[in-house]
This record gives sequence, structure tokens and C-alpha cells, in this order.
Amino acid sequence: MRLVSLAAILAVIAPAAPVWAHAPYETPAAASAVQAAPLQAAPVSDLVARVDIPWSRFTLDNGLTVLVHEDHKAPVVAVSVWYNVGSKDEPAGSTGFAHLFEHLMFGGSENAPGSYLGRMRNLGPTNLNGTTWFDRTNYFETVPTPALEQALFLESDRMGYLLGEVGQEVLDLQRGVVQNEKRQGDNQPYGLFEYAQLEALFPEGHPYRHSTIGSMADLDAASLETVRNWFRENYGPNNAVLVLSGDIDEATARTLTERYFGAIPRGPVNTPADAPIPTLAAPVNAVMSDRVANVRLTRSWAVPGLLDEDAVPLAVGASVLGGLASSRLDNELVREDQSAVSVSSSLSDFHRVGIFDITVNVKPGQDPAAVESRLDAILADLIANGPTEDEVERVATTYASRTIQRLEQVNGKASVLAEGQLYAGDPDHYKHQLEAYASVTPAQVQAALQKWLTRPAYSLTIQPGEREAYVEAAAAPSGAAPVEAAAIERVERMPMPAIGDVSDLNFPAVERARLSNGVEIVYARSTTVPVTHVAVEFDAGYAADRADRLGAHSLMLDLLDDGTTTRNSTQLAEEEERLGASINTGASMDRSAASLTAVTTNLQPSLVLLSDVVRNPAFAPNEVERLRQQRLSSIANERTSPNALAIRALPPLLYGEGSPYGRPFTGTGDEASIAALTRADLAAEHAAWIRPDNATIFVVSDLPLSEITPQLEAAFGDWRAPASAKGVKTFGDAVPTTPSRIVLIDRPQSPQSLIYGGAVLPMSGTDDLLTLNTANSVLGTDFLSRINADLRETKGWSYGVRGTVNALEHQVPYLISAPVQANRTGESIAALLEQYNGFLGANGVTPAELERTINGNTRSLAGSFETSGQLLSALRSNALYQRPDDYYETLASRTRALTAAELDAAARAAIDPSRFVWIVVGDASVVQPQLEALGLPVEVRPAQ
Repeated sequence: MRLVSLAAILAVIAPAAPVWAHAPYETPAAASAVQAAPLQAAPVSDLVARVDIPWSRFTLDNGLTVLVHEDHKAPVVAVSVWYNVGSKDEPAGSTGFAHLFEHLMFGGSENAPGSYLGRMRNLGPTNLNGTTWFDRTNYFETVPTPALEQALFLESDRMGYLLGEVGQEVLDLQRGVVQNEKRQGDNQPYGLFEYAQLEALFPEGHPYRHSTIGSMADLDAASLETVRNWFRENYGPNNAVLVLSGDIDEATARTLTERYFGAIPRGPVNTPADAPIPTLAAPVNAVMSDRVANVRLTRSWAVPGLLDEDAVPLAVGASVLGGLASSRLDNELVREDQSAVSVSSSLSDFHRVGIFDITVNVKPGQDPAAVESRLDAILADLIANGPTEDEVERVATTYASRTIQRLEQVNGKASVLAEGQLYAGDPDHYKHQLEAYASVTPAQVQAALQKWLTRPAYSLTIQPGEREAYVEAAAAPSGAAPVEAAAIERVERMPMPAIGDVSDLNFPAVERARLSNGVEIVYARSTTVPVTHVAVEFDAGYAADRADRLGAHSLMLDLLDDGTTTRNSTQLAEEEERLGASINTGASMDRSAASLTAVTTNLQPSLVLLSDVVRNPAFAPNEVERLRQQRLSSIANERTSPNALAIRALPPLLYGEGSPYGRPFTGTGDEASIAALTRADLAAEHAAWIRPDNATIFVVSDLPLSEITPQLEAAFGDWRAPASAKGVKTFGDAVPTTPSRIVLIDRPQSPQSLIYGGAVLPMSGTDDLLTLNTANSVLGTDFLSRINADLRETKGWSYGVRGTVNALEHQVPYLISAPVQANRTGESIAALLEQYNGFLGANGVTPAELERTINGNTRSLAGSFETSGQLLSALRSNALYQRPDDYYETLASRTRALTAAELDAAARAAIDPSRFVWIVVGDASVVQPQLEALGLPVEVRPAQ
């Protein structure tokens, strides 16, 4: 999840900084002498008026509530089932049961045995998953319309006819998977914070006191009959909401839901226990040690839940304090004092309670106590004086803009309706929230902050150091002991319905135009929501870094939106927020981009801002130094993260340090290069790569191209390339040859090991990779891929394993990621090699795997381009890989023509497990003996 009373705060800080208690807040002044004219945004009320999700509702005789939303833009339907049960409903000794049962419901049901995800894969779903939180458990998938009946059969079967498939073997397997999911989260830097926070804020017996993942001991103790009873008590149709959103009407929905769900009997009604909002008797100050790079300061309060009248004012206050890019904490601690590298403040509003969080990551070398005093002073000022009208309006505009974007997918609309029905009994609850954001006043925000944040707070400081001993799972869980359970009487149902013919994808027409300076525009139209996406893309990427300036390119990109010649970083952030726009700069290995997402109402001023960011970076010396220090802190953080350690270490081993790809895939560089960079270096980096003769503009909008082009011409048409030479990247033709070996990065006290391996393939991203990728669906990427089915679904050693063909433009790597429990690290590498060697030897693609993969890959195309963001990514990918505009429209027919023999041949020609280089991030005292038994050379490195 993401103290003291007000009087005590003022008493502490008044001698040092009395101004904070009385002076109204003023935005820090711009550093530049020339100020840009303010941009004019549409009123937030105009944005709110554009948000509407028509719905109808009916209830089956068994109590199942059904909501229907019609949206025929694509031949897909989102199926979303929300159960009124979450971790807050778990009794003492049963923590983690709701989430454990979420996993069990993917294990198959009485009339659809075997993996639920495997059966669903055949339907071609998108957005397929399930989640558990304090207040609910939900399952969702978006399927092609002809597959809807089978999806409803499968959902109804696990709602009403599940327990015959929940046996001891299934329970033991999923127990292990969930415990590995817990280890994976706990293994991250700061990963133990939530446990301490919940136990401090909520008293013994409070429903929200324990985490959703639960404790190892309680998961160990989960017995078959206890788990079955959990299902009987909580998963009846009268305790659920079903939403069908998309290519469907109410009449069809009534017929189908009655057909598939109508016979399921009612269950008990879940009446959640009382969950009062606790107030600490006195401030609680605690310290936790963790293997982290930065000291982290936190403040937490228990506050009202999402239906309370103070929920929106508190959320707005959190955004003003530390949620906006121009927040108080950002402006004062990150930009002005430069005593923190990052800050955040947010309201997590659950059904009955909420948690108000503040987080400050202290800059290395700064005194945490001094930063803590400044934090308390800034908070005290906000409470004492309240936010400004402009701050509140910027929060409201940002919220409305994000809400509009969220509703582009049918599953997004289904979730909004379900949440409103489940928690408020009103699918239109989102409208009331939007209206509350649009009408909230500074006085209401101040009153809510004064009411709730002047109470004692829980303050936890997380400092670098050794963790406490990790509480592991039992070697022989008590719940795994076979106990005779009552026989389940199976109920025979109708046959599973067949899937109808799924039509091939109709990709939007791709149009082109050119600005007067020669920059090409590549455009597609999407009219689902009034939103425009723009990406100004450059042939650069992290591969553009010189070998002696690693990280220069990404640092230059970071500085683009941290100050132009007429707007400083705060003013840029404020302008974005007033417009409800989002401007981001970033890169992949091959391309760099400045991207804009804007409500179309505010497109013209948003493009002015985007143009300013791209064309006129100031590279102000104070901003260069600030972001340099942030980057150095970021690199230090990477050296504490298992994932970052692995992706920093592997590329040089695969490609060699001289290759443009032989540097950390994070793009952050190294300390020596970042420390040595000058302002002139960064300006030269911009001149070499961020220029019109190296740019393409990609657009997806609800406006036609004829209306977009003049606006882009006004923003970029007079942009001219500098006289200096354009940047060049040089790649060797030869595929690097690397001997197979293991590099063990010693990260003590790791409850889990991260295995990250791979090799460079003899191909480039511009080659036709369809056959190889389809083969690798069977081998490495699908949920039921050979490697995931083995390590997760058979052995239970991992939460999830993937092997991917990473389509870099020039030299493609094959990468394997496998987080596994520490005591199975060596066995896991052996198991991976066994699966790869078997697949690439005599055990190639089976007929069942071929059918499932081709059906899944072709049928899922219908739901793969619902959003304008997905369309934009498709346009950019086609350009990067030199594909024709109709590439996605021809995918289905090309995929259906593939044979098992072709898939086998493609995989065997490309992938050679004997060349895999392995990175293992884990505790060497536990892992090293396991690795040495594998017979490969093992090199041990410290985690740095």
C-alpha cells in the first residue's frame, strides 16, 4: 500500500520557522527571466460533463446483481465478477485466505477441470486476471463476442460448482505459489513496511489490521475443509456483482445470465464486521532497518473510507501535499531544499476506512531529523492555511482527465460500475465522486485535514541496515496433512457452449501527413473518448549513449520536462495539471520520445507545452545538479533491488561492454559517468538526437487528421535542425559468443532468488519474428508455457516464470526471468534447462498446444486495440520494425497458417540453451552450494 497533534507540530517547528504557521503558500518563483504566457484550459466542469457510462441493472432470483453497459465499438465484451469478500473478512488465524482462494478459483471447476487460465486462453481474452484486496475479490476478462457464452459458463462453473476440483493436491500447490508471491513482495526494498503500518494503525481484532497476502503461519495452517468452508460462506451469487460491458444488450444479458447463473443456489450473506476508524492514543515513532539505499520517512493516519464526505477533501489534500508533480513537498523538499530525492502523499480509501500516507525519501548526505522537521512544517502550514484555489482546481482537473482516460476500455467501465454497486449500492457513484472533485473548496480540504491529521500519527523511519530474521514457511505445513474431507456431490450441467467464429481484426486506417519542415505525422483515429495521444519519437534510445557517458541520454531526457527557457519545472507541472495533460519523456533501448496525453478540449495549449518541452530545454545549472543527485540516488537504489541488479548485470555479459546494447537496460548509467556530465554535455546530447531531422510524430485522436495537422504545424512546423551533426549508433554485425556460466550477485537476507538469464539470438527486430514468437508462446510466455507450467503450476517454486524474445531493433536477446524460493534456486535452473532442452529436442509443440496458442493469439486481437494508447504503440512498433501498415490485420491469417513443425524449426534455429548466461540475485550463503552443483562456472559478486 501504497506523530503528533497540530499543536505539537507547531511547538516543535515554531522556533526554527515560524513563518510556516501563518504565511499563505506561494509557488517558488521561476528561475528564468522571460516568462511564458499562461495557457488557457477548459473548465473542469466541461470535462466532468463528458463522463457518462449508461447502464441497466437487474437481479436474478438467486440474488445475483447484473449490470449491463452497451459499447459496440469493438466486438468484445468485458466480464467482471466482484465478490463482496476480501481480507478484512478473514477471522483470526486465517489471514491470506481470501487471496489464497482467488488462486484456487483459477485451478479449474467441476465441469471445466484443469487450469482455468488454460481454458480461457483458448477464448482469446485480454485483461484476464483476478485480484484480492481488503474489501473484495474480483475476476475479469474481456473476450470476443462469439466467446462470451463459454466465458459465462466458466465463470458460473467456478461460482457454483467449484469444490469438487479443490482437493489437497491443488491446495498444497497454490499454497506454495502464494507463499512465493509473498516472498517476491517481501524481497523488495521497503517490502516489509505495510505489515508494520497496519499493525500500528489498527488495534488487535480490527478487520483491516492484517495484510491481504497474510502470514506464512496462517497460510501453512490452511486445511482443505477450512478452505472449502470459506468458499461456501462467501461465494454465493447473492454476494456478488456481475458486470457485462461491451458488445451486448440487456435482453441478451438477461437470457445468458439466467441460463448460466440462474440455477446456482443462494449462499450466506456476508455481513462484514464493524470497522471503526481508530485514533492512536499517542504519537508512535518507530525505526525499521532494511537493505535499502535511502532513509525513508513515513507518516500514516487511519481516516474515513471512500463513502465518507471527507474522502474527497482528504484525497485532494493528499494530492496538494505530495501527489501532484507541483505538490508542496515536491516544491519545497525536492526542488527548493533539495533534501529529498522523491516524495509522495496519497489517500488509500477502502470501503470502511482509509489510510493517509506521506513518504519522503531523504537525499543521501542529508540529516533525516532536519528533513523530518521540514516535512512537519510543510504539513503544518497546509493544515493551518489550507490549499489555494488554484491547487484544488489543478487536482480536480487531473482527476477528471484520468477518469476519462480510464473509461476507454470496456473493462475499465465495468470496474467503475462494479465498484459503485458493491460499495455504494449505486453504479453511478463515480459521477458523485467527479462532482465532489469539481465542487470541493479549499475550506473543505482544510477542514478535513484539520479534523483528521491533527490526531496522533504513526511515524516510521526506514534506514539502511540488516533486516530482522525473515519468518519462513514451515517445511511441512500443518494444512498439508491429509485429513479426510466430506465428499463433494457433483452437479451435472449442460455441455459447455462452443465458441463461434471470431472475425479478424479491423485495424483503423493509418494516415500520414508531413509538416512544412519535413517531419512525418503517422496517424490513426479513435473516437471512443475525447482524448488525444501524441508521441514525438526520435531514433535514439539508451543505445545512443557513448560508452564513456552511460546515462547521459536518459538524464538529458529527464531534464526536458524540468525547465524550459520560459517555464521552470514547477510552472511546467502546474500548466500540465491545469490542462489535465500528461507529458512524459523517456526511452527504450532503440527510441526516445516525448509523449503527450491530453483531453482533446485542451489539445492546442497542451501541444504548446509539449513543443516547449521538446524544443526549449533550459538545462538550468541548479536543475542539472538536482537531477544529477536524484540519478545517483536512483542508481544506489537499483543496487538494492533484485530486478535492477539483474538487468544491470546481464547486458554487458551478453553483448560486451563496447556494444550499444551492452549497458544496463535501466538506462540510468553509472556513478562515474553521471558525476562527470556537464551542462554542455547534456545540451550537446539534445542537439545530436532531439531534432526534427531525427523525429517522427505519432498521433491517435478523436479528431480527424485534417484538424490535427494545423495544430502540430503551429507547434513544431518552424522547428529547424541545428548545424551540428546528427547522432549515429554503431552496431557490429557478429552475434556475440558468450560461454554459459552463472554470475551470483550476493544479496544477503533474500528470502527469494531472482534467476535472470539469456543469450543473443542470430536475428534482429526487423526480421519476421512471428513464427518464433508463436513457438515461444508455448515455451516461455503463456501462463501454461512449458517453463511456467513446470516451476509454478507443477512444482510451486515460483509466482511466475517467463522467457521472452525481446525485439530490439538490431540484435535480439532471449531473456528468462524466474523469481524462485531460495532453497530451490539450483533445482530451478536445472528444471529450466530440462524444459528448454526437451522442447528444443524431441518434445516440441503438441497438437493441443498448437490449437490453444493459435486460437488465443488470433482471437485476442479483437480486444488488443481498444485504447488509443494501444493503437499508438502499434503505430510506433510498426515503424520501428519496418512493418507494413496492415501488419496487425494480416496477423490472424498468418498465424492460422503456422504448423507445429514450423514452430519447432524456428525455435530450434534460434534458441541454444548451452549459450545461456545466468544471473542469480540471492543470498550466497544459501544459494552458492546449489549453483556449484550444476556444473557450470560460478562467479560471485557483491550487490553493487
